Amino acid sequence: MNNRPARAIVSTAYFPPVEYFMAASDTGCILIEDSGSYVKQSYRNRCRIYACDGILSLTVPVLQPQGARDIRGVRIDYSKPWLQQHERALISAYRTSAFFEYYQDDIFPILDSRPETLFELNTALTIRLTELLGLKCAVSFTGDFRKEYGQDTMDLREAIHPKKPVPDVFKSRFKPYYQVFSEKYGFISGLSVLDLLFNEGPNAISFL
Repeated sequence: MNNRPARAIVSTAYFPPVEYFMAASDTGCILIEDSGSYVKQSYRNRCRIYACDGILSLTVPVLQPQGARDIRGVRIDYSKPWLQQHERALISAYRTSAFFEYYQDDIFPILDSRPETLFELNTALTIRLTELLGLKCAVSFTGDFRKEYGQDTMDLREAIHPKKPVPDVFKSRFKPYYQVFSEKYGFISGLSVLDLLFNEGPNAISFL
């Protein structure tokens, strides 16, 4: 990317999509917004994977305190069996991928540790995924809320969203890679980076 920004600001995300890590690769520095409001139906508590029937959304149920605005205050609802469902869905979708067994022991223990808040879970997963991808990227937090940032910052807080198309800056750069069910439905872009990692392993960074 020419004249690349010095950093990218993103919302906290559960198993973030590939674009999230493309931005991390482009800038070498991502800021995770840790003081914004919790927004429903966003990547903050959901991800998309490639299952046997096509795109499957996995959603983390949350308990939002009455009147809470700060994303750090949103707690995970473990009274629902989502954890087991997500792990089974990942196993079903990726057990035949080339690198699932190689990485599952790096990822599942974070889920099984049952962090109290959504922000804790997302942050631990994001940092681990950055490491597994081999990205040299600093991960930090905003500390306060700002509606706008300067030109040195790639603001992706609203651009990367499950109900919006992949941002043009990333869409044109997607390189198809092998996906387990691609013979049935073709290549699908904009999925959780887990899809890229499980299918491409150490070579995943070359697609970012």
